[in-house]
Amino acid sequence: MIDFVKTDFQYRWMEKLKELRLRFAERAPLHDKEGTFPFGNFKDLGEAGYLSLTVPKKYGGQEISLYDYILFQEEIARGDGSTALSVGWHLGVVMDLDDRQSWKEQTFEKLCKSIVHSKSLVNRASTEPATGSPTRGGKPQTTAERKGNQWMLNGRKSFTSMAPALDYSIISASVKDSDQVSSFLVSHKQPGVSIEERWDTLGMRGTRSDDLVLKNVAVESENLVETADQEGNQQLPKGWLLHIPACYLGIARAARDFAVEFAKTYEPNSLKGPIKDVPEVQRKIGLMDVELFKARQLMYGVIERWEAEPQNRKNLGSSLAAVKYVATNSANEVVDLAMRIVGAHSLFKDNPLQRYYRDVRAGLHNPPMDDAVIALFARQALSD
Repeated sequence: MIDFVKTDFQYRWMEKLKELRLRFAERAPLHDKEGTFPFGNFKDLGEAGYLSLTVPKKYGGQEISLYDYILFQEEIARGDGSTALSVGWHLGVVMDLDDRQSWKEQTFEKLCKSIVHSKSLVNRASTEPATGSPTRGGKPQTTAERKGNQWMLNGRKSFTSMAPALDYSIISASVKDSDQVSSFLVSHKQPGVSIEERWDTLGMRGTRSDDLVLKNVAVESENLVETADQEGNQQLPKGWLLHIPACYLGIARAARDFAVEFAKTYEPNSLKGPIKDVPEVQRKIGLMDVELFKARQLMYGVIERWEAEPQNRKNLGSSLAAVKYVATNSANEVVDLAMRIVGAHSLFKDNPLQRYYRDVRAGLHNPPMDDAVIALFARQALSD
């Protein structure tokens, strides 16, 4: 397996994360079984300083590169996909805000210092039951109404990853009596903010992506952080969203490693040795590694171009989309091959492969979805 670690900084963090991901892997079965949020994992990540890695250095963070971020996320996902996807949203949101610099500096600084000193967690809450993914263009049904120097928010957000652990959410809302859509920074300690537990899913159960309910939540005017006009540059490609394919490739690597170790040690009495000597098993192992090689080379290659050509990032949207498409589909293929190697043993609930199988399916429903990626490439081809 190719090692994409390049720097001493990355090596030190990868050593630290290896220890953590082994710990996370031990906890993952229980969180999956009970559908509970991995608070212990986030405590460990906070104590390690991981939660502030994308915070700008001037506010006390590490201001890591996109390459660092994606490399580290993939490693965490090898231990627990739910933890990786969840913390990926937090780190990515902060990286995105720093890149775009569309907030008032005082507001962003306050959030960053809360992350550094209090290990606060933040995520965007944009998806709603009626609109589906915000990438499809639906207008929020959550409303914001001006009341003197405050805004009153009412609505419901779904798929709110880390819901029970979040300290802040960035809430998108339609401004009442206008066509404007704005976003507000909301503390979960504010009156009227509640979580409704609805996350009873097949996979990625530990993300606890429950519903966030807002009932007459009063927000100060300075916490109106974005308007549709300011969000124009949000239409630019977002490199930080590569934490999604990194997560599912990490899960797939865990499945691959399990299957390879199984092949080395499992010796049915119908054979003279372990199944690793069976040509068909070897073929499947080779196919797994080819899929992972293809997807990881593409992902890290696009990241290298993203970092080497900042002036060209506006043209890399299709490249980012292709990474997500290839990675999530390859991850599903790898886990399927791993289960075919292990056979019926992989169906038992105490076998991690059945969890990996369920978790990687979720990647197909993270943005951008397959149909949108294919349509994007078709439009580009037909416009040439």
